[in-house]
Amino acid sequence: FWLLFCSIFIGAPTFIYMVKNDTLGLFGGLPSLNDLEKPKTDLSSELISADGVSLGKYFRKNRTAITYDELSPELISTLLVTEDYRFKEHSGIDLKALVRAIFGKLTFQFKGGGSTLTMQLAENLYGTNSQNQGAIYTFSSLGQIVTKLKEWIIAFQLEQSYTKEEILAMYLNTVEYGSNSFGIQVAAKTFFNKLPSELDYQESASLIGSINKPTRYNPVYNPNDAKAKRTEVLFNLLKYDIIERSLYDSLVQKPLLLNYKVDNQHQGLATYFRSVIRNRLMNWCKENGYDLFNDGLKIYTTLDSRLQKHAETAVTEEMSRLQALFEVHWEDKNPWIDQNNQEIKGFLESAIKRTATYNNLQLKFPDAPDSIKYYLEQPKKIKVFSWDGEKDTLLSPLDSVRYYKRFLQAGFLAMNPNSGHIKAWVGGIDYKYFQYDHVKQGKRQPGSTFKPIVYTAAIDNGYSPCYEVVDAAVSYDVPGQIPPVWRPNNSSGKYSGEVMTIRQAMARSVNSITAFIMSKVGPSNVVDYARKLGFTSPLNAVPSLCLGTDDVSLYELVGAYATFVNKGNFTKPEYITKIADKNGNILQYFIPETREALNEQTANLMLHMLKGAIEERGGSGVSLDPWLKENNDIGAKTGTTQNGSDGWFIGVTKDLVAGTWVGGDERSIRFREWILGQGARTARPIWQNFMLKAYQDSTLDYERAPFAPPSTQITVELDCNIYKGTYGKDSTYYDIVNEGDIF
Repeated sequence: FWLLFCSIFIGAPTFIYMVKNDTLGLFGGLPSLNDLEKPKTDLSSELISADGVSLGKYFRKNRTAITYDELSPELISTLLVTEDYRFKEHSGIDLKALVRAIFGKLTFQFKGGGSTLTMQLAENLYGTNSQNQGAIYTFSSLGQIVTKLKEWIIAFQLEQSYTKEEILAMYLNTVEYGSNSFGIQVAAKTFFNKLPSELDYQESASLIGSINKPTRYNPVYNPNDAKAKRTEVLFNLLKYDIIERSLYDSLVQKPLLLNYKVDNQHQGLATYFRSVIRNRLMNWCKENGYDLFNDGLKIYTTLDSRLQKHAETAVTEEMSRLQALFEVHWEDKNPWIDQNNQEIKGFLESAIKRTATYNNLQLKFPDAPDSIKYYLEQPKKIKVFSWDGEKDTLLSPLDSVRYYKRFLQAGFLAMNPNSGHIKAWVGGIDYKYFQYDHVKQGKRQPGSTFKPIVYTAAIDNGYSPCYEVVDAAVSYDVPGQIPPVWRPNNSSGKYSGEVMTIRQAMARSVNSITAFIMSKVGPSNVVDYARKLGFTSPLNAVPSLCLGTDDVSLYELVGAYATFVNKGNFTKPEYITKIADKNGNILQYFIPETREALNEQTANLMLHMLKGAIEERGGSGVSLDPWLKENNDIGAKTGTTQNGSDGWFIGVTKDLVAGTWVGGDERSIRFREWILGQGARTARPIWQNFMLKAYQDSTLDYERAPFAPPSTQITVELDCNIYKGTYGKDSTYYDIVNEGDIF
């Protein structure tokens, strides 16, 4: 008797004390009081739009925590009858269930474990089965006893630290449900596209039934097993009088009604934006001591989900149409051509060498080019992008490159010019298959969309929009260049001899007159103004810069044009407003960088210049949709590179500045005729489509209206009729411009 008494009343407490304090390192440690009060779980960080819509997540395990109040009563009841019916009666340890489990083990009639929800939560939070194991775990049986004892201790402490409701919610937040869904919030969305508060009995039974074996009872991959498990869980509800027999009979007959969709970085809204912002967020996390993929951060962005959807739809609609024209144009010929419209020999062979497939084969067969060639030409089953949806086909790696290089690409960006907030970002036609971002990452020659920078320098230095110039040939002496003279051609290849104002010249995109203005203000001066307007790309202070010969990004162009609407203040385009931790505490606000780039009068005169594209005869925006122009101020500029490789369109309104680029994946991929690759034909339709959708969306606050009036009176006369005959006609005396007159 005394031996039994000592074993129970002295030995047991001593053993518990030893386990709790990890005596001699035999048992492995237990979580500290701080760990219990602030348990750490891996939580997805979430991107949230300006209008409160989730744009996507960053995660290792896709998990979003919720509270008890966000759970449906049906879900709570289903969980309790399945995992721990006496949950509300015990203090972390269910003695009845424990005795039943021990008796079952001893009699080989095991009918369920003795672990309570709280004990299971202890394992989920602190890994009692796999972490902090001491030396005694080399004996597996003793290790199992120690693990169970640890769970009792932690469960008791959890019950002291949290309410029953908090424990239940924590448990549902820490469980895996299959299909990369961790936590009930993600599981409900993945399998049923619902919130946990909306789950009914049959949906709850499917999810709760999958807890212990999420793969075996996955309703997508193992529907028969999942349905049998659901029936078992529903029977528990009947057994404990939660539901009536008639409801049970009805529920078990129902099929698995799923609305299944796994969170995927390649799908959903703003896929390119999510990829671009990730790099910035990772740097921020590194500097501030957070883990983007684990800490449950809330990143509040400037994007508007409705405008983003309109932008993506506009790109899809117009690019699918343009691609069809491109295919008809080229038929069975390859679209990679040189300046003489001849197919570039060896193009595919060069392109394939830049792929991961080629690099892997080269590592595998470093001295066997024939083997590499063999595998590059071996067809295999793959899914490919098409404008009619994904298609299954049979292609070799070389044929795959040939297939994808035929697609035209696009980039689109829209921002609020007054706040600097980016509202829509489309980096390409399909992120899953084309992951290169054409908004900020990609840089191409802007063509005539750079001309407003030249005219800004002129306007700010006293030139009037009414200043008259003759459309005539201009030659620049450029020593050291072959040939040593640069003579810019107009897009038509002709010079009209017409006298026109610089507003008319910019509206019609007359190269000769832009080149003449460049000679007046000087290339170095133009570069300085470009820097003021936010361009950071390398720019060469040479005469040809006036025609947009140096590569820039769409991001830079849109930011520069927004300065004109924002009264001369340049605001660096921003896409984050704030970052909060998992508890909602604000960690940092993001205020756009702003500086005065131009005086307000110059900015307003440049808006007047840009409006010329709509108002002047032959302007590049004259043919925009009439409804779009009605009672609406629009400024615009098209751009097309010399061989038609790049088409651009930038449009400004009082509260939206948006731009788009269209072109091939490489500059050699283009239409044969320059006119077919014009920005007015390729890029402008996307801008127009987007703006029509934005204005016609009753849930948005955008409406057609004039630009905001200037705060002070403009001192420059804008009625050019008053100046008729007063300006000299610059026609012949600037036929040769010396280098010294430019720099």
